Amino acid sequence: MIHVEPIWIDDQPFTYTHVALPKTNLLIISNDIGYIMCGALDIDLFNDYLKDREIIAARAVGVRTVDALIHAPLQKVTTSAQEKYGWYEGMIGKHALLSLTSS
Repeated sequence: MIHVEPIWIDDQPFTYTHVALPKTNLLIISNDIGYIMCGALDIDLFNDYLKDREIIAARAVGVRTVDALIHAPLQKVTTSAQEKYGWYEGMIGKHALLSLTSS
């Protein structure tokens, strides 16, 4: 099952996507610039093989709810997210997302 809904973080609009998969869930919070998601995201693939796409993304591990994803520290971020938006490992997901709205 796939569930998509708008969410607001500090009065800024984002999209929350939840994909229920066998034995796990895929959680994503995004806007038209970038996104954060659960540990299923392969950051190394983006950095090593898709670098020319300049994908703005990060992952947090051990999250099971949208609230946990918003408040979790980022475990890994893309090079483009670091360079363009100042994202870093350990940054809280909410702060990373809000940096996308101040550009």
